[in-house]
Amino acid sequence: MTTTPLPAAKALDAYFLEIRCKILEIAAILDRIGRGEGAATVDRDPRLEKIRQALEVLDDQSGGRAERIQKIFSLDYDPSWQRPRPR
Repeated sequence: MTTTPLPAAKALDAYFLEIRCKILEIAAILDRIGRGEGAATVDRDPRLEKIRQALEVLDDQSGGRAERIQKIFSLDYDPSWQRPRPR
């Protein structure tokens, strides 16, 4: 079964408030980090760098944003990883 994408205007209508809420939440969290004691020392924290990279991807109109952001936060493949074993 093939699904057709939601028309852009309907998707914007359906998700605008949810997106707005999430962006405001991210802004508030980043403000808390920036106001916190020792904020200058975490400025180069690799996690914060990844957040900044992800925010740049959000502004890129070329598509595939979810996949690219997932890759930013994912570990590189390591062929020596052991397979999980059932208990």
